[in-house]
Amino acid sequence: MNDAVKLVRRGHVLEITLDRPKVNAIDVHASRALGEAFVLLRDDPELRVGIVTAAGEKVFSAGWDLKSANTGADEQVGKWWHIDYGPGAFAGLTELWDLNKPVIAAVNGHAIGGGFELAIACDLIVAATHATFSLPELPIGIVPDSGGVQRVPRRLPYNKAMELLLLGERMSATDAARHGMVNAVVPEAELMTKARAWADKIASGAPLTIQAIKEILRAIEAVSIREAFATMKSGVLPTYERALASEDAKEGVRAFAEKRPAVFKGR
Repeated sequence: MNDAVKLVRRGHVLEITLDRPKVNAIDVHASRALGEAFVLLRDDPELRVGIVTAAGEKVFSAGWDLKSANTGADEQVGKWWHIDYGPGAFAGLTELWDLNKPVIAAVNGHAIGGGFELAIACDLIVAATHATFSLPELPIGIVPDSGGVQRVPRRLPYNKAMELLLLGERMSATDAARHGMVNAVVPEAELMTKARAWADKIASGAPLTIQAIKEILRAIEAVSIREAFATMKSGVLPTYERALASEDAKEGVRAFAEKRPAVFKGR
């Protein structure tokens, strides 16, 4: 694993920390290391939930490492817009379409450009009170195309998204929560406590059911409700089918009837 990315396994939870002083910018090597971490989360049956955060107290991530790109330090495949960022594309998560395990972003500071795109690719976001979210790419002629233009207008009202995309405005964590983009805002000292509490709660559930939820949501995101029901009944969602027939599903019903906590095994 690249020194810029630190991993800690805590039971069924994988904690991923981006550590590239001073602003946690993401170059090709860091992106590939993040990708390896998220692939580990995806492929290890003992892991059920991921948390991604960053070192320091000021900046979650300043996004793409422009200095590295400008000096040619980044390894590039073809043109600069065809850089091989590794599995999951930029930051390892923005295009990792087959990751069915939830990821929580613990945003410890400013999420800028690609840092914002990494955070918004997660399933839940908890942010420190001083955190902000911004997409400042326009003045330097770059399209925020690792999730900025794709995800931000789906998480925020269109006009608020345009303030970030076209005006380069910063959105506070409080405003992001008010608009529903951030789930919770807490003091910085409580950030990881909150993220870990969420992760532990998720990890205590039936793993296949949790993974099926992500698989289903991805498959039905752009279809009508009628089509969503048809998709779920079509047999094309393997994780959902496994969850329906799993031992865990039976265990959950038994535990409810016997008034005891369920013991889920992921099968």
